[in-house]
Amino acid sequence: MPETMKPYLPTFGLFLLIVYLGVQALTGQRGLLSGHERAALLELREHELTELAEQRHDLELRVRYLRSGHLSRDMLEERARVVLGFSDPRDYVISTSAVTAPQATVATS
Repeated sequence: MPETMKPYLPTFGLFLLIVYLGVQALTGQRGLLSGHERAALLELREHELTELAEQRHDLELRVRYLRSGHLSRDMLEERARVVLGFSDPRDYVISTSAVTAPQATVATS
């Protein structure tokens, strides 16, 4: 019986290889059926890129106003207040206290 199966073994091996490659072509990471997932991921990354570009532009603008050649007094005053924690006497300051959660007590007997 094994002698009669010898010519079919390479054919069966090639068939298994073709089936494996076909399944990978359809369902693999870059397969035909995962195109919508890649498109959604690309859209998400493009949105993140635009947000980061806007943040970078804002930071570059702030840095430009804090340089000595283009010093903006308003920007300098704002940063000094934030960093040092000071306020102008004419400002209204509303302070809030942090609410702490009550401590749980464990009764031992």
